[in-house]
Amino acid sequence: MLTLMESKYEVKNKECIARPFIKWAGGKRQLIDELIKTMPLNYNRYYEPFIGGGALFFAIQPNNACISDINPELINVYNVIKNDVDSLIKDLHKYENTEEYFYNIRNLDRKPSYKKLSKIKKASRFIYLNKTCYNGLYRTNSEGQFNVPFGFYKNPNIVDEQNLRLSAELLKKTEIVLSPFTEIKNKVNNKDFVYFDPPYMPTSKTSSFTKYYKDDFGIDAQFELKELCDKMTKKGVYFLLSNSYSDLILDLYKNYNIKKIKAIRAINCKADKRGAITELIITNY
Repeated sequence: MLTLMESKYEVKNKECIARPFIKWAGGKRQLIDELIKTMPLNYNRYYEPFIGGGALFFAIQPNNACISDINPELINVYNVIKNDVDSLIKDLHKYENTEEYFYNIRNLDRKPSYKKLSKIKKASRFIYLNKTCYNGLYRTNSEGQFNVPFGFYKNPNIVDEQNLRLSAELLKKTEIVLSPFTEIKNKVNNKDFVYFDPPYMPTSKTSSFTKYYKDDFGIDAQFELKELCDKMTKKGVYFLLSNSYSDLILDLYKNYNIKKIKAIRAINCKADKRGAITELIITNY
């Protein structure tokens, strides 16, 4: 087992670097300092196979990174920002913050014509819905159709032009891949670093938010992820993993370094279920 190394990373000036351009359930913005402090001091390439909103990725601004996800809508947004941010910004200026307009845009993926929309249109719709829907959630039904209701925000920042342009600069030096997390085993090498931020293991029957794109990220997937971590370790790859404080996760990773931390979770349909909870940070170094 590798010895935990003290990290010298620091979060950069927020005014001059890109920030996450979407809100994501389980996002790690509030835990950035703790995550960065726990990262290995030196590594070759950065990988994040559950990219989501990419809080850690944006905080450390890696020069040699590969980010991936199984959600094609999400990966399309990252690619569009990387390759044609000007067209995306222009299209975002067309959107309106009204309830009727929101549901018209939300319901586009119920129609066969949705498949014919350009990558730009799909990306701008994704960002618009994220900025104006309830709590910034991304959730789909069994058909893969977005189904979060209108958020009733007075002045949502639908077009954050400066941040989108800064994000484009960062993404130009980043490999962006549509793939399940298991595919990372074919890419990583010795001394690379992987940050795993999967859908968390539910801590109760009422706390489950494991919908990962159209599929549930259930117990089988948690076991599969643990087996992948074992393979990463044998290959000499550093990994840092976030997950919930649960008996299963504690038992699965009992041979690794486990740290308990406190986090505030604000994304919950019930206000009394929001607040400080215990989470885990797990490493193999």
